[in-house]
Amino acid sequence: MSPPNSMSPATNGSTNGVAINGAKKLLDFDPSAAPPSQIADIRAAIPPHCWVKNPWKSLSYVLRDLLVILSFAVAATKLDSWTVWPLYWIAQGTMFWAVFVLGHDCGHGSFSDSWLLNNVMGHILHSSILVPYHGWRISHKTHHQNHGNVEKDESWVPLPEKVYKSLDTGTKFMRFTIPLPMFAYPIYLWRRSPGKKGSHFNPYSDLFAPNERTSVMISTLCWTAMALLLCYSSFIYGFLPVFKIYGVPYLIFVAWLDMVTYLHHHGYEQKLPWYRGKEWSYLRGGLTTVDRDYGVINNIHHDIGTHVIHHLFPQMPHYHLVEATQAAKHVLGKYYREPKKSGPFPFHLFGYLVRSLGEDHYVSDTGDVVFYQSDPHIPKFPTSATTKSKSS
Repeated sequence: MSPPNSMSPATNGSTNGVAINGAKKLLDFDPSAAPPSQIADIRAAIPPHCWVKNPWKSLSYVLRDLLVILSFAVAATKLDSWTVWPLYWIAQGTMFWAVFVLGHDCGHGSFSDSWLLNNVMGHILHSSILVPYHGWRISHKTHHQNHGNVEKDESWVPLPEKVYKSLDTGTKFMRFTIPLPMFAYPIYLWRRSPGKKGSHFNPYSDLFAPNERTSVMISTLCWTAMALLLCYSSFIYGFLPVFKIYGVPYLIFVAWLDMVTYLHHHGYEQKLPWYRGKEWSYLRGGLTTVDRDYGVINNIHHDIGTHVIHHLFPQMPHYHLVEATQAAKHVLGKYYREPKKSGPFPFHLFGYLVRSLGEDHYVSDTGDVVFYQSDPHIPKFPTSATTKSKSS
């Protein structure tokens, strides 16, 4: 196992004790230890039909989302009321996020077994919401292949202490102050995360191998075509109508994307480990991901909250994830963390988001099993524990 300096100060040298809001909570197992099961055991527990990809079923979800998006846009335009627009923005932004998830399935090859269909639909779906399909697909593949790896992961990677302390105040403010981090995605596409170089639009970026450059160039051209279409529409119909119909929902979509991807890897009740070197494995990294319940949104955004099985087996179609998770839970045991049940809408997740951004700032520069540590100089939102202590 790791040397003591690889542990978070909250653990006092043991991964079995984790500080939650200042109180030490003892776990009855070590979440950073190698699990007793192998990935083949998990795969074997999943029914064979869960691996079958039905392109017609996938296309039916595309048609469903498209009809809903068009209906929302037509209704909001005809009603044209400031009591309706905020509801439209939230609903349409959520639908943009649903479209992203379907394009994400194309990138994983879980949309169908056809390379051509996956790429055509991926470009249509992702370009429509200003995502460079191949550029993002390749970096997201890197994320899945290295999930939970401090040095190689790609999505919401923990900053090593040295990198964190080199950031200026403005960057820290943007990264850890609600709601600013929830609008980071466009910036990430252009310049990635602090400590990493490259752009999802540049085929010569370090993100891509030489044989991927043509694909990235095609995706960048598709993205550019969509951006030009929006500019042309603004010129013909005016900036404000286009901003109301497309611009604000796009911002809501970005907030959804950032919140969901963050919460699938952060903010669980107990601190979860990140790995380096020989301590990391594909399975151990995947088991640090977290399932989330989004209430009625689960079906709308294609069950992407069922995230552990998706991370371990990204080629599985989204419409089988819930069943596969139920089948695999007995193999995962305590390494599967049952998500807190949501009401109709997942308001409870904002608490996890705020707490995590207030506490999870960087990890130690050394050690092969590390936990997030906190910068005491960043202002925190008051928690229930701190509120009670002040009142007493």
